[in-house]
Amino acid sequence: MTYILIGANVLAFLFELSLGPHLHQFINVFGVVPAKVTTILSETPQLVHYAVFPFFTSIFLHGGWLHLLGNMLYLYIFGDNVESALGHFRYLIFYLFCGVAASFVHILFNLGSDIPTVGASGAIAGILGAYFLLFPRAKVVTLLPIFVFIQIVEVPALLFLGLWFLIQFLSGSMTLGSGAAAAGVAWWAHIGGFAVGAGYTLLRLRTIRREGRW
Repeated sequence: MTYILIGANVLAFLFELSLGPHLHQFINVFGVVPAKVTTILSETPQLVHYAVFPFFTSIFLHGGWLHLLGNMLYLYIFGDNVESALGHFRYLIFYLFCGVAASFVHILFNLGSDIPTVGASGAIAGILGAYFLLFPRAKVVTLLPIFVFIQIVEVPALLFLGLWFLIQFLSGSMTLGSGAAAAGVAWWAHIGGFAVGAGYTLLRLRTIRREGRW
């Protein structure tokens, strides 16, 4: 399922590239726009499907090659282990659930923003949260800059993911009051996805370890 998700994200991005000048309109329709969601829910609830549908489509869209490649690298590294623990179908539902929850958290901190949010980052953050609890003794191979040199080292997953979450939280805190546009990154979607993924995994940890399912 991890490879299927990677393939779906890549195909969706290639489709984005084919849209040319129509891409901006496409992103505004299928990305999550906080102001649009809040307006629909408060003024035209009969059109709620226009607010809900982007929560799912936005998970498979990306803003550029670096955005896509960074997300797919994290999904490739951490996704297969979490998939093995949860099972293929439950892993897919978990992925989508974390992605949707991450968008909700992003909206809560950016209610008036008219900037579309896209990317699998929230869903992948949920996977990181699950990995943090499921594989605390695992090692992660990473690049470590030491002065002018780059070293490839193994670090504990707890340290790597703990630092990752701390960076997201500090960066998100710095954008409070200024909106997501100031940072260019949906930090609170990352924070929300990680928290939801870790929280749900914590609630079901014994069952997952015993039976490999929720």
